[in-house]
Amino acid sequence: MPIPPAPATGSVDSPGPAASAESTEVVIVGAGQSGIAASAHLTRLGIPHIVLEKADVADRWRHGRWDSLVANGPAWHDRFPDMEIPGVGPDEFATKDQMADYFGAFARSFGAPVRTGVEVRSVTRRESAPGFLVETNQGTITAGNVIAATGPFQVPVTPRIISEDLVPHQIHSAAYRNPEQLPEGGVLVVGAGSSGAQIAEELRASGRQVHLSVGPHDRPPRSYRGRDFVWWLGVLGKWDATAPDSDHVTIAVSGARGGHTVDFRELAAAGITLVGRTEAPQDGTIRFADDLQRNIAAGDANLLELLEEADAYVEANGLDLPEEPEAHHLGPLPASVSDPVRSIDPHEAGITTIIWATGYAQDFTWLQVDAFDAAGRPAHLRGVSTEAGIYFLGLPWLSRRGSSFIWGTWHDAMHVVDHIDTRRRYAQYAPAPQTLSSTSTSPTPSAPAQHLLEESIR
Repeated sequence: MPIPPAPATGSVDSPGPAASAESTEVVIVGAGQSGIAASAHLTRLGIPHIVLEKADVADRWRHGRWDSLVANGPAWHDRFPDMEIPGVGPDEFATKDQMADYFGAFARSFGAPVRTGVEVRSVTRRESAPGFLVETNQGTITAGNVIAATGPFQVPVTPRIISEDLVPHQIHSAAYRNPEQLPEGGVLVVGAGSSGAQIAEELRASGRQVHLSVGPHDRPPRSYRGRDFVWWLGVLGKWDATAPDSDHVTIAVSGARGGHTVDFRELAAAGITLVGRTEAPQDGTIRFADDLQRNIAAGDANLLELLEEADAYVEANGLDLPEEPEAHHLGPLPASVSDPVRSIDPHEAGITTIIWATGYAQDFTWLQVDAFDAAGRPAHLRGVSTEAGIYFLGLPWLSRRGSSFIWGTWHDAMHVVDHIDTRRRYAQYAPAPQTLSSTSTSPTPSAPAQHLLEESIR
């Protein structure tokens, strides 16, 4: 059933100092997958809201990724439940532009009240009045609730440990588009999660000499016994984990070339030089930690553990899935791992570029409310913050492992919007006039009160 469109604006229950400002019940900041999911759920419940986006819908997918990027999960899995990805088979991996088009089409399908080109500069609580002041480059909006749906990819993290005198061209993976944009010469890719591994592989295929700096990581199989790893995580209950089981959550898995398991042995065989974590230079050389073999071994152990759990699940449930004994045999370590390079002179090695695939930091400086812990991190429970009326969506591990994935943020948004709806019902409640009937001295609950009573019983 299509979701009926909701009005874009409503009212905040207060005259207050900003009475002349536009008002609505909910402002969503960000029109990526999280913001669009929240808008869909608000629309379903008929709650007035506005979605503010400084660029365009799903702009990070279209303009914040390299040219050959594809989704990291198959199309049957990496989508919203109410709409398939047009033109992409269920077991295929959508391109970044197909994903951006998908989110735009989904937003249009229910008339999402998105305003593009609107930058939110600050959100503050109103004085002596309920709700918040949302200051933007196009004016002020008062809102009863604010959902921060700006996601985890806000500020690229680029360690400033290697001077440009040593390696002149340094960019974050967010700025990488294709091999042709880089100057001639070799490349050091720092970070071997999904982004770093795919970029290193693409650069090597283009003929570049590539060093890949490998830190701690998980390395699941792309597919095993005829099922994608996202399916295995689902049936094994791993999407529901509420906290990572280690200090690192970097996942080396790829949807490129139809989807394949990231195998560092294969990357080494293709001519990529594997090195340990990148450290500060010394005497004109870039140094690498003595942890490469340990990191590779831990990733291998993660892979084998998941394969064993999958085999046990197949046996326990009597499933007819083809065996893959060869997946358990990883082969010898490449020479670059067993006898690793500990330092290189970038000039002698011909390295002219460093690509930092080192993740992102969050930036909530615009959100000037009491919704953060002592370390400046969002303080929340499943997206409901410690500041009443402020919500977070799209953060890794917001409620569970699947939270930063498309289907996961859909369910997180449902929880957050249901919380808003419950608070809204309480705020709208008014006692019915007290009357006495001829048969009872107990007042009959009003319709809103009866509804809340029934909900509390359920």
